[in-house]
Amino acid sequence: MSPSLWLLPALPAAAGALLIPMRRAAPALSVATAAVTLGLAGHAAVTRPSATARLILGEGLAVDGLSAVMVVTVAAVGLAVLVFAAAEQRSGRFHGLMLIFLGAMLATVTATDLVLLLMGWEVMGAMSYALIGYRWRDRERVRSGAVAFVTTRAGDLGLYVACGAALAAGGGLGLAGLPGLPPPWRDVVAGGVVLAALGKSAQGPFAFWLSRAMAGPSPVSAFLHAATMVVAGAYLLLRLHALLAATGWAAAVATWTGAVTALLLGLVALAQRDLKQLLAASTCAQVGFMVLAAGASAVSGGTAHLVAHAAVKSLLFLAAGAWLAALGTKDLAGLHGAARRFPLVGLVFGVGAAALAGVPPLSLWVTKDAVLSGVAQPGPRVVAFAAGLLAALYAGKALAEVWRPADAATGSGGERRAAGRVAGPELLPLPVLALVAAGFGIVGLPALHGWWSRLVGDPGAPGLTAGELALSGVPALALVTAAIAVRPGTAALPYAGGVFRGWLGLERAARAVVWRPLLGAARWAAWFDERVVQGAVEAVARAGLRAARLAGNPFEAGLDGLVRRAGGAVRRLGGLARRPQTGQVHTYFAQAAVALVVLAVVFAIVR
Repeated sequence: MSPSLWLLPALPAAAGALLIPMRRAAPALSVATAAVTLGLAGHAAVTRPSATARLILGEGLAVDGLSAVMVVTVAAVGLAVLVFAAAEQRSGRFHGLMLIFLGAMLATVTATDLVLLLMGWEVMGAMSYALIGYRWRDRERVRSGAVAFVTTRAGDLGLYVACGAALAAGGGLGLAGLPGLPPPWRDVVAGGVVLAALGKSAQGPFAFWLSRAMAGPSPVSAFLHAATMVVAGAYLLLRLHALLAATGWAAAVATWTGAVTALLLGLVALAQRDLKQLLAASTCAQVGFMVLAAGASAVSGGTAHLVAHAAVKSLLFLAAGAWLAALGTKDLAGLHGAARRFPLVGLVFGVGAAALAGVPPLSLWVTKDAVLSGVAQPGPRVVAFAAGLLAALYAGKALAEVWRPADAATGSGGERRAAGRVAGPELLPLPVLALVAAGFGIVGLPALHGWWSRLVGDPGAPGLTAGELALSGVPALALVTAAIAVRPGTAALPYAGGVFRGWLGLERAARAVVWRPLLGAARWAAWFDERVVQGAVEAVARAGLRAARLAGNPFEAGLDGLVRRAGGAVRRLGGLARRPQTGQVHTYFAQAAVALVVLAVVFAIVR
């Protein structure tokens, strides 16, 4: 057991709390803390420590193969993002919140029980609200943060249900023991976990909150919504894939939800005219592959895809943030010529976009196929394969827009003052992320596949064949080329209409189906409480007062009179008793003599 493992999440969390009120020194201290945290994560990944504490039921942290990969990924991306943010000289509040979020994510991925997992999960949710609404004077941004927070909180209720069901089953709260719980408690736990994971990872009907989350600064999007919070749900499902498989139905739900989300949100990404919205929708789509992998128990491929996607999407979001700072816009039409004007940013963005498209030999080409190779069911596999090809179209669209020559539309759609340049320190993390985005797929190739599968606890994972890689790589390359060749200025291809641009109307549907009925029920409950319940209580009180008055009128006067007469009699007796008290001895002697005579007479009569 290694108590020092507690330092891994505690250091960034404590440092973040101290940095919030700071100003000038905050960026440097933030980067230094993130660097030390990365060192601790690397040490933990090598030594695989564990630690327990008696907080409630004997909670603990542990680093195994799967969590070793995650702690290094989270800490590395956190450092890269904070280096980028330090170049913008953001406030201590920003850096402090980011570090607290980093600590919460590290606690989540190393937790061995539902209690600590839930603690980290909740802190992530709170920090996401604060960071999405970071510019708190802008009401729309704060509203977006509230929408994201409420939506994820709705899913988070599933973890509370899971905790309650695990306790009711008597099996404890340890993650390792959840697959062995007896039914129906096991099914309730699985349902709660799936609900919480889908909410956090913006899957299925929860996807719309990620669109709202783009109101936050670009470093927030790069960290929270590419490498940490959004993938936390997918990580949880990968961690508990045995629980999903034990129920059967939960695995099927995760499999189909991931596949369908990957396809539909790919169409949403294709329809976007805003670069950050395109990247957000593509995040939902790519996380869908991870959820699909968890449902199919393809842990090796799902984890590889998670790590590769974290590097790719962090790179793309930071590049978008650099252009937003330099040009003042994230509108695709306004970014015409951006890659030509800032060639280094354009080059690394090109690497990230090509990787996102699944172009050989870049990382997501391999990791996506590693996921598909682990899916036995033909239906979800076909849907996910189509979603993978769709990624080539929306990634190609983004490439075409930023690399086309500047024109009259360049700079349009500005939402902030343009700096006109990209700060040097902002460029530091981009080549490193581009290197990982390009090369991480090597873990899925035959030479390293066995080692990687054993590392993440999936030694039986099937390897990839050259035919499988060619089947996805060649069409992806062709589709990217076609997307670039199609009239470059097209904001949305003809088959991607307004429904997809509006994120399938999911937010409107959620408001109509869930939010408004809940508000209506709340208003009705408030009316019922005020008018019926409170009215009944007040009516009972009024009736009691009236009854008291009615009862007091006939009897109060008589009772008061009786009490007054009794008191008067006692006073009179007291007055009579005081009269013999004269203070004269002969009077007392006479009284005693009389008393003795009376006693003698009484005694004689009684005898």
